[in-house]
Amino acid sequence: MKQRIFGWISALFGIVLALAAIELAAIAWLFIEDGRYTPAAQLFERTQNTYLRDATKGTTCRYVDTLYPHPYVGFVHHANPPCGQPWVNNIGLYGPDYPTVRNPERYTVILSGGSVASQLAQNAAPPAPRYLEEELNKKYVSPNGKPWLVLNGGDGAWKEPQPFILFALYASSVDAVVNLGGFNEHYFFWPGAEERLERPLSNFIEVNPFVADENFGDAAIGWVMGRLAGSLAAMPVLGHSHAAYLVVRGIEQAAKGQDIFKSNKKTTLNSIFHMPEEIRRDADREFAVQLGLYQKYLRATEVLAREYNLKSAFFIQPAPAYGKTLTDDEKRLVGDLSYRDIYRKMVAGLLTLRERGLAIYDLGDIFANEKGTIYADHIHYWRDDKAESPGNRLMAARIAAQLAETWGLQKKQ
Repeated sequence: MKQRIFGWISALFGIVLALAAIELAAIAWLFIEDGRYTPAAQLFERTQNTYLRDATKGTTCRYVDTLYPHPYVGFVHHANPPCGQPWVNNIGLYGPDYPTVRNPERYTVILSGGSVASQLAQNAAPPAPRYLEEELNKKYVSPNGKPWLVLNGGDGAWKEPQPFILFALYASSVDAVVNLGGFNEHYFFWPGAEERLERPLSNFIEVNPFVADENFGDAAIGWVMGRLAGSLAAMPVLGHSHAAYLVVRGIEQAAKGQDIFKSNKKTTLNSIFHMPEEIRRDADREFAVQLGLYQKYLRATEVLAREYNLKSAFFIQPAPAYGKTLTDDEKRLVGDLSYRDIYRKMVAGLLTLRERGLAIYDLGDIFANEKGTIYADHIHYWRDDKAESPGNRLMAARIAAQLAETWGLQKKQ
């Protein structure tokens, strides 16, 4: 009996030593990779989109638990307990309610786009700063002389045509539209992309499990791995394990690019938005098709705005791959930057819409002179606990100044 107990103790001791050796090896590997020691909790944060993480900070809820299906834009959010967010408005987005008819006491602007647009309008609970609205009210007189009201018309993973559809739903009840996008759309410009630009990103899968068994690519894999990382990070032991972080990262890297979620269904999201093989085989032609689709929705937004006598402006968001000298912290957070040339080519193509009269502007150089940390992950901007954000303040100032020039706004004294 004593021999058996001694054997168990020896085996247990050996396992503990082996795990300790693995953990030390993982720490050493990541120390060499980062050039410094980084706590495992910070490493796990890198695997999660900050927009998703901030939405459930301080709760036991997952981001998917905040989502709600929408018949026209795919998905929004809800305010239902236990995981709803009380500051979600009447249409499932963040901030003030959307009006049914124009509000004569405000000059109302829809700021449409993806998660970056949502953060610029403000997706956090009051009294978090409403960056663009504050900048406009502070410096410029609105066209009707009334206070500015900026409606949040963006959400995580939104891309065209979601911003256009939202604007089409509410064009008769606002005074202007400002579109901020580009990054979520650029994923469809990579050579060999299997689907058209309109294919919804992974959040749609989360609120529509009927379609969840098809191959929805790297975005969905990143989504799943982010949630796994979030669960591990919350565990008392594994949340502080560098080895656990390396396992999560290794699985994600191994899975990306693999057709591990292929469906046998005939009708899927992939089939609905399938890019024909003869187009996919020609990278230049495929790029031109996707660019034409993107331009179509911006042009449609402009046509609809003109029909309702609304002002409009379009902005292409900056990205970490160019336009800023990244800090060491940013370099560890922003991920792969190999999309630079594709993104710049897409931007150049979109800017040709100026020839058709669209007020469209590239914000790619907005952080060129910034020496501090702006980016908190692959695209979102760093914010403190009170949602104060240098990146969003700079964006608000640039966009407001450009709107003043484009729309002929008067400066406040």
